[in-house]
Amino acid sequence: MSHWVKISTLEEIPSLGSRVVQSRQGDIAVFRTAEDKVFALHDKCPHKGGPLSQGIVHGEKVTCPLHGWNIGLSDGHATSPDVGSTPCIEVKLEAGEVFLKL
Repeated sequence: MSHWVKISTLEEIPSLGSRVVQSRQGDIAVFRTAEDKVFALHDKCPHKGGPLSQGIVHGEKVTCPLHGWNIGLSDGHATSPDVGSTPCIEVKLEAGEVFLKL
């Protein structure tokens, strides 16, 4: 059974950055875009398990800091020609507060 859990405020996540949340499923990277959209992915690149939370956010993608793979924040899929994906976590923003569905 999953439920919504408040993890932070929007202001606690750096613009074009991320914050890591620990969960039973492993670390979750919560990203904030320049437009204040919020996304959440498991904090492992599908290539070699690099920490996506330490990557560079651009548009609605993050670039893995290890080998430069670009991962879509909305779907967790690697950008072609790379192949693979990392699981997404449902996230919602309400009145400046960020919630994850865990």
